[in-house]
Amino acid sequence: MIAKSKITEIVNEWLATRDYFLVDVSVSADNCVSVEIDHAEGVWIDDCVALSKHIEAHLDRDVEDFELEVGSAGIGQPFKVLQQYINHIGDDVEVLACDGKKYRGVLAAANEENFTISVKVKEKPEGAKRPVMVDKEYTWKYEETKYTKYLINF
Repeated sequence: MIAKSKITEIVNEWLATRDYFLVDVSVSADNCVSVEIDHAEGVWIDDCVALSKHIEAHLDRDVEDFELEVGSAGIGQPFKVLQQYINHIGDDVEVLACDGKKYRGVLAAANEENFTISVKVKEKPEGAKRPVMVDKEYTWKYEETKYTKYLINF
């Protein structure tokens, strides 16, 4: 089986001169290699082809046969790396917390430890007759959520 670390090293070599970043590498028991990359402005098919050719040039099918898939992190798919959070600051996201509650709001901040979203909620101010919409911020550590994903608005 091809080592995931070997594929990661080959991909990182290709990424070193580009603005793309690595999202995920997986290698199955039957050598199906899957590589996901992303970019702040989207992923171009020509770059996926170039990365695929780069990986194939560094592996020998005579030594170990493999299947290779190179693509972009799917839109609407859960974020996997910090850079995806950073790229989507200011965008609408959906968060599923570990307690099973879903939140929809604007990704306000992200760092190595946690991320924050701003959600519009109805609250009744003290002494008021009716509730009003206010922005409420929620912050989670990454391990406190099941997923966070970008929401597509039409």
